[in-house]
Amino acid sequence: MKIRLFYKLFATFLIIGVLAVAAAGWLIEHQLRSGLTRWIEDDLASQARIIALMSPEDIRRNHRWLAERSRARMTLVDVAGRVTADSDAQARNTGNHLHRTEIEEARLKGLGTAIRHSRTLRTDMLYVALPITHGGAIAGYIRLARPLSAVKNSVNEFRSSILYILLLILILSMLIALAFSLKIVSPIWEMLEFTEKVRHGRIPGRLLVESRDEIGELADHLNEMVSTLQEKIRIADAERGKLASAFAGMAEGVLVLDSRHRIDSINRGLEEMLGLKSGDLAGKTLLEAFRNLALQDAWERFRKAGSTVFEEITLVEERPLILDVTISAIEGAAGEARKTMLVFHDVTRLKKLERIRADFVANVTHEIKTPLTAIIGFVETLQAGAVEKRDTALRFLGILHDHALRLNRLLEDLLTLSAIEMGDTSLHLETLEVADTVDAALTILDVRFREKNLGLSKDIPADLPPIRADRDRVLQILLNLLDNAVKFTPPGGALSVTAAGKDGEVVLRVADTGVGIPRGEIPRLGERFYRVDRTRSRELGGTGLGLSIVKHLMMAHGGRMQIDSTLGHGTTVSLYFRIQKESPDEKD
Repeated sequence: MKIRLFYKLFATFLIIGVLAVAAAGWLIEHQLRSGLTRWIEDDLASQARIIALMSPEDIRRNHRWLAERSRARMTLVDVAGRVTADSDAQARNTGNHLHRTEIEEARLKGLGTAIRHSRTLRTDMLYVALPITHGGAIAGYIRLARPLSAVKNSVNEFRSSILYILLLILILSMLIALAFSLKIVSPIWEMLEFTEKVRHGRIPGRLLVESRDEIGELADHLNEMVSTLQEKIRIADAERGKLASAFAGMAEGVLVLDSRHRIDSINRGLEEMLGLKSGDLAGKTLLEAFRNLALQDAWERFRKAGSTVFEEITLVEERPLILDVTISAIEGAAGEARKTMLVFHDVTRLKKLERIRADFVANVTHEIKTPLTAIIGFVETLQAGAVEKRDTALRFLGILHDHALRLNRLLEDLLTLSAIEMGDTSLHLETLEVADTVDAALTILDVRFREKNLGLSKDIPADLPPIRADRDRVLQILLNLLDNAVKFTPPGGALSVTAAGKDGEVVLRVADTGVGIPRGEIPRLGERFYRVDRTRSRELGGTGLGLSIVKHLMMAHGGRMQIDSTLGHGTTVSLYFRIQKESPDEKD
């Protein structure tokens, strides 16, 4: 900034100086050229008047001598414009001169002058013509011509002399411009440095500028402004300290809007709720900061009504955040612009618990209705006398036992899934070889494979990278998938378990040759209690929670589940685990 302002002033003065010197040089040269030309013109006119006193015959006889005396070319022209005598022997046959400018002007005004370029001499020539009178009538014209090369040479000699003088003047002008620019810019530099320190919060004292002009007045105004600013900063810091102390002890999130309806400050509680810093939101409007229409609508209602507004909003980011918001005014001193306070209560966990409870009640009520109805029916039948019939009673008791086991499995799966969804399930992560866990799961279900006469193939490379996972939870995932595969694969079918490393992940696939799943049903798999064929699933003892448990456990491990199926040809479930990265402590 300093350099630009200084050079602007200096360049302005310099340009003015250069233009003034150039204009002065041109004007002096022009005046010199004009003066010399007028002097030559006057000299030629004087010579021509003396010669015009002679008779044409005397002039014709003595024209060469007269030309030498007048130091000019002399031409005698008769009344008809014919050249009768010319001191320049090479220019005698030059045609009629009656319409030459200087001749016509001499005929009309008594004296004619003209300047023309001579191609022969390659210079400008000054012509002066006078009429020769005899008996009161014009008997001819006498014309003298002299080259202006002497003028040009004189101007050139003068230009060299004046150039040094003008150059000296220009240098002095530059020095004066430099000194004047520094005198103007120096106090501005001081004020700039002063305001820069104030802008960064460093008050350097008073600005001392020894000037009695407008710059000095500006310095005084700056000093007064800084003093006022210091007082306002002190008051603002005191108020901010009080507000920060009050906010620090609040568990709720608190946000304050200034008079321009922009975020002035937020407390630590809201920072923790949103995972942001106050600097990320400062100066923004509610819509810019939260991008939530429900909150914006509540704010508009508050602005119109002026009374406290309550609203529940949901912020959807990586995880939904449900907040109860209270919007109210902050009463200030009379005449002070009103501010607004928004208090946020995080009710996400409460809402999630309410939703899980409602879903739990609805789903459990639906799922246990059938087995409970069957249990009640068979119990009533036994009470009615069927207990006296041993074979019938034993069969009924077996059915009751199956339904009781089904209810027990349902409750266990519900409790497991609820714990996973609430984040209450802790994972004991360890370095895990996929092959070992697959072998453990296949061993547990070996009897069921043989009962249904299912073919089993396993292809797990020996150099498969290990994964970082909870051994028991991975075993639970595999048991759920293999159990589903066994249930929905007809006797004599086949199952396969394969694994491969790909793009930093281990992909574990469980495939069967079972009944398959319609393509339109695949996106809904993993929802709680969702079954493609509810009747068949219940007959096979399914609870509808197996794939949901698998999905949530994979998410807890940072992986994912993918299902591919073709109706009538079987299903393939792919599990994507992250490869265990070797840490320096684990190296041999």
